[in-house]
Amino acid sequence: MDTELFQPEDYLTPKWYLFKNSNLGKIHDSIPWDQLADCLPEENIGPGAPRWFSAQGMFGLMFLKSYLNISDEKLIERFNTDWSLQLFCNKLLKDCQRIKDKAIISRIRTYVATHTDWQQLQDVLINHWKRDMNNTHVLLMDATCYESYIRFPTDVKLLWESCHWIFEKQLYRWCKIVGMKRPRSKYLDQKRRQLDFDRRRRKPYQLAMKRKKSLIYLLEKGIDQLQEVLDSHPLIELKQSERAYLRTIRKVLEQQQFLLTHPAKELKDRIVSLPKPYVRPIVRGKETKRVEFGMKAHILQVDGICIFDHLSFNAFNESTRLKISTLKHRQAFRDLYQLGADRIYATNANRKYLTGKKIFTCFPRKGHQVDTKAEKQLRSAIASQRATVLEGSFGTHKISYGLGKVKAKSMKNEIVWVFFGVMTANAVKISKRTAQAPPLLKAA
Repeated sequence: MDTELFQPEDYLTPKWYLFKNSNLGKIHDSIPWDQLADCLPEENIGPGAPRWFSAQGMFGLMFLKSYLNISDEKLIERFNTDWSLQLFCNKLLKDCQRIKDKAIISRIRTYVATHTDWQQLQDVLINHWKRDMNNTHVLLMDATCYESYIRFPTDVKLLWESCHWIFEKQLYRWCKIVGMKRPRSKYLDQKRRQLDFDRRRRKPYQLAMKRKKSLIYLLEKGIDQLQEVLDSHPLIELKQSERAYLRTIRKVLEQQQFLLTHPAKELKDRIVSLPKPYVRPIVRGKETKRVEFGMKAHILQVDGICIFDHLSFNAFNESTRLKISTLKHRQAFRDLYQLGADRIYATNANRKYLTGKKIFTCFPRKGHQVDTKAEKQLRSAIASQRATVLEGSFGTHKISYGLGKVKAKSMKNEIVWVFFGVMTANAVKISKRTAQAPPLLKAA
């Protein structure tokens, strides 16, 4: 492919000086490109590896995706016509050259997710940004949920989606290909009933349970019929993605049968989405949104810079991460004297640990001891900082950096999507600080 990287003589062009003085150029200067590039293989290897971009270009597109908060297709359109984005990714296109592959951003995201570890990338970035961070002796921590882009799940929706895939996407299609008669079923009748059910504005509990029982019976019969067709025609072979989808549907059937016979028992690892079977319901307890579906992240904040401590699609108690979080902070920043967290962290074990380490917290005192005026003011300041700066950054990530609904289609890609969204917000903060710093501090 006739493409060229950014050449040294290009640094003398007016475009380069205009780019360096722009906000995007300042963000570019705040990112350690060489250290990040070392985290990827030296050559783009493997099927589907992107050939247009170097390691810096691939990481640059991930930052631009979050910074511009636009879709993959629009990002490529902007990249083809905006030379500042090309300079950011170290890839100046020729006048008659443009990228036509609209799926290249998705393939790059998959490539980065496959060949890198987010913890290694975070260590590289934090070690580079430490020189521009003050008040590193104060640690704030909290957990949030970055939701996946899925429709709100109900048992009836999930079962009908499974029946639709079994019958129309597989069973009827294979029967037509091999030239055999469709096996008898009540699918078309249940399809009309499902349309009537979906049109209802109010769906009583008894009617929903009736639909659920009918769909469980239909799905069980459909899976058996599909298996008979596959066994009787050895030449029929499902794709790997189709086999995985079928395994997910079988798991859904088992879970729904269990919930039907044991309504009072709690079900672990409950599947709420067929395309994303790794997503779990995260109970948050908020007034407007009691349950969220996505990835739960335990985030540390030091001087306004957010750091990931733990990422999981399964629910976990963030208070158990306090000791590990303080150790990670000491490893990166050494001193830790003050800690801010909400009340869920104020367990007896955590209080005892923090008291032994002589770390002052915003937790209210237990017992008959009374705070001095200075201690009250300090506790209030730490609690206010956590409630405004830390929790405010969660909203900024979701509104301004494309983390409101994560549209990636695999677990690793969702992690990469969220990771670069938060790191882009950090890079913007660091670039503003360096721009406002005195000249002597910049030179240092």
